[in-house]
Amino acid sequence: MSSARHQLVADAALDVLAEHGSRGLTHRAVDTAAGLPAGSTSYYYRSRAALLSACVERLVDHDHQELDTLAPMISAADPDALAASLTEVLRHWLTTGRRRHLARYELTLESVRRPDVAGQLHRSGDSLRRRVAAILAGLGVTDPPRQARWLVACIDGILFDNIAGARANDPIDEPELRAAVRGLVDAVLPARS
Repeated sequence: MSSARHQLVADAALDVLAEHGSRGLTHRAVDTAAGLPAGSTSYYYRSRAALLSACVERLVDHDHQELDTLAPMISAADPDALAASLTEVLRHWLTTGRRRHLARYELTLESVRRPDVAGQLHRSGDSLRRRVAAILAGLGVTDPPRQARWLVACIDGILFDNIAGARANDPIDEPELRAAVRGLVDAVLPARS
């Protein structure tokens, strides 16, 4: 993102995606959500394609910021600390971070018909998986790229099920979430003696 105003517009666009879906993403709707004068969004992002691209870029910015915060805690962690950290991140994503993931799902559906969005999502996902693999390598995992791929896929599944899937209307079951995350950690980390 090139400026604070670009970030404001992209964050407002993510809010519009989460609230109104992909069909509701218009320059006018983003202007309103950002509290900007009419025409402001189109000044920063001339086309809908540019606006969608900005949304993906902003999602990636947020993801990397969270990994930057989480990585030092995980890198030095034992399995219990790792499970506790991941549980806390998931709890955050299922509550206060929920809207961002709704926007991500909208972009994912949009990518089915838009190769440009699909490519950008794929590249950003690869970048995040490489970062997760590096963290796992530091914890002694034998095949970090493969384990990162499956760990992220499992986390994505938990998120989807609880945000847009069968359990979307259920309250978060904290003990179940902790147990699920602990199972993932045990499956990924090498056995400790």
